[in-house]
Amino acid sequence: MRVKYNRVSTIKQTGDRFLDDKDKYDLTLFDKVSGSVPFKERPKGKELIKLVEEGKVHEIVFEDFSRGGRNVGDCISNLQFLDDYRVNVVIRNLGLQSRPNGQKNPIWKMISSVMSSLYEMELENIKERTMVGRQVYVQKGGILGRPSGTKESEKEFLEKKLTKDIIKKLKRGLTIKEICNDVNCSNKTIIKTKKLGVKHNLIPC
Repeated sequence: MRVKYNRVSTIKQTGDRFLDDKDKYDLTLFDKVSGSVPFKERPKGKELIKLVEEGKVHEIVFEDFSRGGRNVGDCISNLQFLDDYRVNVVIRNLGLQSRPNGQKNPIWKMISSVMSSLYEMELENIKERTMVGRQVYVQKGGILGRPSGTKESEKEFLEKKLTKDIIKKLKRGLTIKEICNDVNCSNKTIIKTKKLGVKHNLIPC
């Protein structure tokens, strides 16, 4: 089976940019989930892993290396997993394959490590630019957060996707700093989430 795996970060993204891929696939999997979620915890990522373990997949196509994991470590681990099952991985934007014609590509590991590192570096740069942009906005008189006079119930706050993502990471034992980097939010939001999560028995004390 030849499988294409696509991912976008939010439900607002439609994935229209994948429409220029006219290749034929036996199955196309599409995740709408943050890139900070480990590949094996994504809904369609789990489905793909199961198919690989069942020996049903001989080739997987990613648009780029960043689709294969949440960071360098996750990406390399997943690529090694696929290699262990002798699955050919195709990186579409580079025209690169891990096992062309069934034979190992001798430069695959080197290129995959370098490209994964570059994607992670670019992600950090984007987060830094976003943070600086917010700081400049506030310095010019802008106000971040909910509009003045509006109220949000605890239930509404806990049902937000961002809040649920933070709770999952808190349960996994990630620190506040690590979660800030992953979901790109303030310490205050994470502390509030932790407090309410404990209060409503969503997080162990």
